Amino acid sequence: MAGDSRVHMDHDMEIGVTPREQVKKLPKHLREAQIPTDRTHLISDPVKKPRQRYVQKDGKCNVHHGNVQETYRYLSDLFTTLVDLRWRLSFFIFTLVYVVNWLFFGVLWWLIALIRGDLLHGDEEGWTPCVENLNSFVSAFLFSIETETTIGYGYRVITEKCPEGIILLLVQAILGSIVNAMMVGCMFVKISQPKNRAETLMFSHKAVISVRDSKMCLMFRVGDLRNSHIVEASIRAKLIRSQQTKEGEFIPLNQTDINIGFDTGDDRLFLVSPLIISHEINEKSPFWEMSRAQMEKEEFEIVVILEGMVEATETISLSEWLQGASCVLTAKLCRAVDLNEFSMIFCGKREI
Repeated sequence: MAGDSRVHMDHDMEIGVTPREQVKKLPKHLREAQIPTDRTHLISDPVKKPRQRYVQKDGKCNVHHGNVQETYRYLSDLFTTLVDLRWRLSFFIFTLVYVVNWLFFGVLWWLIALIRGDLLHGDEEGWTPCVENLNSFVSAFLFSIETETTIGYGYRVITEKCPEGIILLLVQAILGSIVNAMMVGCMFVKISQPKNRAETLMFSHKAVISVRDSKMCLMFRVGDLRNSHIVEASIRAKLIRSQQTKEGEFIPLNQTDINIGFDTGDDRLFLVSPLIISHEINEKSPFWEMSRAQMEKEEFEIVVILEGMVEATETISLSEWLQGASCVLTAKLCRAVDLNEFSMIFCGKREI
C-alpha cells in the first residue's frame, strides 16, 4: 500500500507501521510532558517523601510549640526567657533596658529641677539648685547616665540642700545595680552556654551492627577534641519511632531506652581518647525482632545524649542522630589518634 506497509504475524494479526520519514517530531515541551507508559513504572511503588528528623545532627529538636495560651508563664521565669532569646533580640533588649532606664531617671531629675525652679533661676547668684549645671532635659539625661554608670565627670553635682534629689540618687543607684546584675548575668550565661562546649564533641557518622565477643551489637564512636577532659561523663540513648499498642492506640513518637551499659556501669565514660559505645542486641533490645531488611525500611531515630561537667562546672549535653548500618567493625589498638579516620568503617572478612 502507498503510505504504509503491512507486517503479517501468524496470519491472524495485521499491524500498521508508519515509515520514519512520515513521523512528525513533537515539540520539546510536549515531549517532556509525555506521561511514561512503561509497565514497570506504572506498578512501581510511589516515591516516599523523606521523613523529617525529630533531632538534627547538631542536637536541635524539630519541635515547635504552637497555640500557647498561657504565655504569662514565660514571664514567671524571666531570666531563662531572656537567656533563650536569639542574639539579635538579646542585644536589642540589652540596649533598650539601659536606654529606658536612663531616660526614666533623666525625666525625674528634670522634673525635680523644673518644680524647684532651677531651670529658671539656676544662673542667679545666691541660688542653690538641686543639681549644679543642670539647666535642660539633655543635661538631666546626661546626669542620669553619669550617676548610673558612675562615670563622675564632676561638672554636674548634687547639692546638700535637696533631700528629694538624695533619695532619688539612692533609688537610682540601687535599681541600676539590679539592672546591671540582670543584664550582665544574662549575657554571661548566654555566652558560656554548654552547647558551645558540645561543638568539640564528635560522633561517628554511621552506626554499625556487628559481632563483638560472640554477641550481636550496635556500635558507634564518640570522641572529644579538647585536651581539657569532661568530668563525670555519662551517655544514654533513646530509640524514637512510631508504635501501635495492642488496644489500637497509635503513638507517633514513642521513646524507648537503649541499654548501652547502664547495668554494668559502661555508660560512665573516661573520654580521653575516642571510645566505641556498644549496645547488645538481645531479647530485651528493641532491635531484637528486626531483620536487616526491616531495619533498612523502617523509619526510626536513635538519639544519643552525652552529659558531663566541664572545668567551670557547667553541665553540657549533646544530641546526635545515628543511622543503623550492617557492617563489621574492626580496629587495631594504637596510641596515636587519627581524627581524619574518626568515622571510617572497616568491614572484616568474616560474614555474620
